[in-house]
Amino acid sequence: MSINMPKTIKEERLRWILPIYNKEIRMVDAVKICPHSKRSLERWLAEYRKNGEIGLESKSTRPKTNPKETPIRIKERVVEMRRERKLCALKLKWQLEKEGIMIHRNTIQKIIKKEGLVRKYRVRKLKYKYIKVPLMQGDLVEIDVKYVPDLIENRRYYQFTAIDCASRWRYLKIYPDYSNFSSMKFLKEILGIAPFWIRAIKTDNGSNFTNRYVGYQKSIDPLNSRLHEFDVLCQKYNMMHYLIDPGKPAQNGKVERSHRTDQEMFYDRNKSKNLKELKTKIRIWNDEYNNLEHCGLNGKTPNEMLELLLNGKPTNVCG
Repeated sequence: MSINMPKTIKEERLRWILPIYNKEIRMVDAVKICPHSKRSLERWLAEYRKNGEIGLESKSTRPKTNPKETPIRIKERVVEMRRERKLCALKLKWQLEKEGIMIHRNTIQKIIKKEGLVRKYRVRKLKYKYIKVPLMQGDLVEIDVKYVPDLIENRRYYQFTAIDCASRWRYLKIYPDYSNFSSMKFLKEILGIAPFWIRAIKTDNGSNFTNRYVGYQKSIDPLNSRLHEFDVLCQKYNMMHYLIDPGKPAQNGKVERSHRTDQEMFYDRNKSKNLKELKTKIRIWNDEYNNLEHCGLNGKTPNEMLELLLNGKPTNVCG
């Protein structure tokens, strides 16, 4: 003899309600053998009499209203700022606070996630844990080169970037190539523009920055090999020149991360017809970047952090 067991919640409830409804068994007797409470049986029986089998289907107990729900106007403002500026939840929180709107970052994240405005991240790669040492302005400046994605007048141009590790203040410049001459010219320009004294710089192992893996190995006298022109310039201005390990761009992480921001917030949104227009737009974007809140600076902008460091005020940010 086979017994068909209920497969759904409705079938399970119907199994106990039908004998009571058909008066085959009394409610008092059913409660003695039923694993469910008398109150549940009474409620199911009332639903069955009112709506039939449909009344026994499982319903959500989630409240339809919430007295603490975020007002619709604030939700619309969050969605509007997300679509317009493409900022993360934490940066949106700081922007909204300036408008007098106090809202938690987790609430903002839920709103933009519900609207389908979140980024689909790839599988995260292994992260290396590096020791973070507190730095002052100019203690270490990262320099790197990024090619301009689109051709300008059928020609490739390159963006040189320098970013201060302590304040995240940075400077951008467009050059027609990434030769030794352009690298040295960019370094000289930074020294004249930066509002602080640069004591050390860090670059990758590109041939426009070093000949450690090219010139040293080919030198007739490795102990007295000819220095790269960029290293000679660093020695002239009494600056240390650090190189990252080969294949470890994360060691130059601040300038690499700023390049990603450039791609997402500048190059993907702006198209330039000529070199003059590109240089004008990149200068405006650099000023905007230096006045944009950073998660790594606890909501401060690079200009605000630089002002604090120049005034000698202690900060909790590590370089």
